[in-house]
Amino acid sequence: MQIVIPVYDRFTALDAVGPYEVLSKVPGATVTFVAAEAGPVTTDTGMLTLVAQKSFAEVTSADVLMVPGGPGTRQMMTDEQLVGWVKAIDATTSWTTSVCTGSLILGAAGLLEGVDATTHWSCVDLLESTGARYLTERVIVRDTLITAAGVSSGIDMALTLASFLAGDEVAQAIQLGIEYDPQPPFDSGSVAKSDPAIVELVRALSSDAAPTPSG
Repeated sequence: MQIVIPVYDRFTALDAVGPYEVLSKVPGATVTFVAAEAGPVTTDTGMLTLVAQKSFAEVTSADVLMVPGGPGTRQMMTDEQLVGWVKAIDATTSWTTSVCTGSLILGAAGLLEGVDATTHWSCVDLLESTGARYLTERVIVRDTLITAAGVSSGIDMALTLASFLAGDEVAQAIQLGIEYDPQPPFDSGSVAKSDPAIVELVRALSSDAAPTPSG
C-alpha cells in the first residue's frame, strides 16, 4: 500500500507527521514524503526540516494521498506543479485526504466542488472559494475524500483512515500503541469553546508570524 505525503515550503510539521505516525503503522503500508524536488523542505516555523525522498516527477500513482496544510498553502493554491500533481495522483488513489489547510490544495485542484469539507477555522472563506461546502466537523468522510480540521485533527483523520484500510481493531491497536488519549489542560480547542479574546489572540499571533509580501 503506497501512501504519499507532499510537502512544500512552510507546511506545518504536525499536519504531516501526525498522520505519518499513524499510517506508517498500517500493515503493509509504505509512506513516502514527496516534494517538487527530492531533498530538504522547511516547515512553517523555519526551525524544522523534513527530507522528501522523492520528487513529484518520480511518483505517478498512489493508494492514498495525504495533503498537509500550513501557512504556505495560500501561495501553493496557485502553484501549477503541486496542484497539477495532486489532481493527477487523485485519479489513481483509493483515498485522497487532507489536514487543516491542505484542503485548500484539494480545492484548488478542483476536487472539492460541491463537496462537504473542513479546514482550519481561520480559512473557511478560502475553502468555500474553491466550491467546497464547509462544515465544522473535525473529520469529514465523503466517498473517497477525507478532510480534517486544524492540525491536531490529522491524527483523528489518520485513525479513521486506518480503520478503513485495515479494520477497526488494527486502528484501535495503533491508537493504543501511540497512546493517543487526549486530555488537554484547557477546553479551548475550538472556536465554539474558546473565549473571543483567545480567538483574537490566535489571529494576532498568526498575523505576526506571516511573512512580509515580497511584491
